[in-house]
Amino acid sequence: MSSRVCLRVLQTAGPPPAAPRSWNLSPECRHRAGLRWEARRGLSSLGRGSMNVFDRSMKKRQKNWAASLQDSRQYDYLRDEVGSRVADRVYDIARTFPLALDVGGGRGHIAEHLSKEVVERLFLTDVSEATLKQRKPTEIPTHDVLADEEFLPFPDNTFDLVSSLDQRPARSPQTADFHPLWSVKVRLNPTVPQILQVLKPDGVFIGAMVGGETLYELRCSLQLAETEREGGFSPHISPYTAVTDLGNLLGQAGFNMLTVDTDEVQVHYPGITEVMTDLQGMGESNCAWNRRSMLHRDTILAAAAIYKEMYGNEDGSIPATFEILYMIGWKPHESQAKPAQRGSATVSFGDLSKISQPTSTEKT
Repeated sequence: MSSRVCLRVLQTAGPPPAAPRSWNLSPECRHRAGLRWEARRGLSSLGRGSMNVFDRSMKKRQKNWAASLQDSRQYDYLRDEVGSRVADRVYDIARTFPLALDVGGGRGHIAEHLSKEVVERLFLTDVSEATLKQRKPTEIPTHDVLADEEFLPFPDNTFDLVSSLDQRPARSPQTADFHPLWSVKVRLNPTVPQILQVLKPDGVFIGAMVGGETLYELRCSLQLAETEREGGFSPHISPYTAVTDLGNLLGQAGFNMLTVDTDEVQVHYPGITEVMTDLQGMGESNCAWNRRSMLHRDTILAAAAIYKEMYGNEDGSIPATFEILYMIGWKPHESQAKPAQRGSATVSFGDLSKISQPTSTEKT
């Protein structure tokens, strides 16, 4: 599918067919998207200001594998919950969006909570074709596009709304490593500026991602167990983005009127094995180039004992905490409120104490 065909679909797409439609971007289209990104943004996954940390082909295989599981939908509970909260933030904006884009939308965890009165038409992208084929039905006319979120194949100034949901930490029982898709600045740098470009002026970006306190129970248990059994520990979790860093990154990308807030979702599991299995079933196993090949069985057993001892509940279950960061940013437009010019104030802060005092007229 060439960039010209992408544009034609945007201009002429009508109601969606009964069966989900999925467009596979050809190597030429991917190449064009890469050239477009490097030429017009000056950044890439290997460009200045970023590092090639994650293996994108491995990430695609992991998501396709997770989608091939017979019970794959049972691992969507966290995404469904966070997707509903992102949708609530869309409803808080009192306007209708003629054309929206869901970046990395998976099975439509946000779209299923939206109505056609709010979003008239939706484009949903994901790197996994198998996941797109399992998209949940929605009343919004939706078009599926197979694309990497780092190389969005859409023209500039196209969408009124862009949403994104990727809060899942990645973990494989074989590697014992974690990383969220948008975990570090090198991952945010290529994607967020592209989202700004495809937004129309006064368009809004609403997204969610995992924060730094995610799975702190599992993180601490693994470190203590590995120190005890192996005499030291390796970093199994990639750096997460802090709330302050998230605001700075959105501001540097060019967004205005930023809003960043946090929330916590706590899930209770029978044991550490169930935590690991569910995280792997979410399709986000570690895909860093320097991922560790294995974790010793004795270390996993020790981590399970430490987890229950330090964080276990009275009923024998263990909690897993997910910190979710929500972000809202607007593409600049002349109609948006702007701060007054420096020195234009007509009232001094020193006069605030006189507000409660009666005026001379009232005294008479």
